[in-house]
Amino acid sequence: MNLLKTIALIIVLSLPSVAHAQKIKAKRVKKDMQTVADWQIRHFRDTFSMKRNKPHHIADWTNAALYVGMVKWAEMADSDKYYQWLKGVGEEQKWKLHWRKYHADDHAVAQMYIELFRKYGDSTMIKPSIKGMDYIINNPSTQPITLDNYKHLERWTWCDALFMAPPVLAKLANITGDKKYTDFMLKEFKATTAHLYDADEDLYYRDNSYIGKLDKGHKTFWSRGNGWVFGGLTIIMEEYPKDSKEYAYFLDIYKKMAKKLIEIQTPKGHWAMSLLAADLYPTPEASGTAFFTFGLAWGINNGILNRETYEPAVKKGWNALTSYITKDGMLGYVQPIGAAPGKAWPDKTEVYGTGAFLAAGSEVYKMYSK
Repeated sequence: MNLLKTIALIIVLSLPSVAHAQKIKAKRVKKDMQTVADWQIRHFRDTFSMKRNKPHHIADWTNAALYVGMVKWAEMADSDKYYQWLKGVGEEQKWKLHWRKYHADDHAVAQMYIELFRKYGDSTMIKPSIKGMDYIINNPSTQPITLDNYKHLERWTWCDALFMAPPVLAKLANITGDKKYTDFMLKEFKATTAHLYDADEDLYYRDNSYIGKLDKGHKTFWSRGNGWVFGGLTIIMEEYPKDSKEYAYFLDIYKKMAKKLIEIQTPKGHWAMSLLAADLYPTPEASGTAFFTFGLAWGINNGILNRETYEPAVKKGWNALTSYITKDGMLGYVQPIGAAPGKAWPDKTEVYGTGAFLAAGSEVYKMYSK
């Protein structure tokens, strides 16, 4: 009996993982995206998280991340209803930023406003965002670049912020032609990177409370936190010419992170919640995995990453993600709001996970529809 068990184990271990072996077809990618997008819109004001019992504000960062992915899906969809849904959100919010003047999380919703402005050409959609960013540039915060017991939130003192605010400034620089948005964004981005980027690992600490601390011998690099950064880099780079110094700066970080990410992806296709400690956090997690899949596929589609080298990671990542979709269309295994590795469940989700999934799908679809 022991011999038979040993033989069976050898056979199982020798088989390619399902996530790696399953072929990806563009039509199926689009179908899965629509399933998840429709489920999320139906349940937009419901809660499927372990940590909350009321919906997020429509201008909250959580929903802002959803809108980033939903805009990308709206561009692909066969129906205009997704653009209309997003437009309805903007109109309900009167195209205003969220309530905290300096807080990066409360600027993120402007990414959606700007993309709708690009589609509809209505300047009403972006006037409040321009006003808000102009105020910050003209009255920069004097808080330090450290995050100490959550006292300092006016600057980008946590890595998530690099997804929330910098893309807004990059987009405004592009549509207005005013370099002040780029100058401010680049200065602050470099300050955050100097503070939180680990050049030995090519990953970002979530904030300074994790620098120098070990979790059973492992440095703690939060998956979704690095996903925020990696996904944000692609959004920023799309706003600058490829021969610009701004593009070159972000590209350097992007390529270093991409190389690291394919080295630490788990055999099952997801990235561990603590990127260097998969043994401590074996549970799959969808939001970080989706942002990484999005960023890597984007790099391949834009001729930055070698397809032969990076496509296996995209395939494994996407197939892992689609395996988390429930029969009703919900994307499971999305870690709740947090700032560090933790827990995720197959029947729990969050709106930012859906946004990341839709963003990933938009680039995976491009990869396999050519």
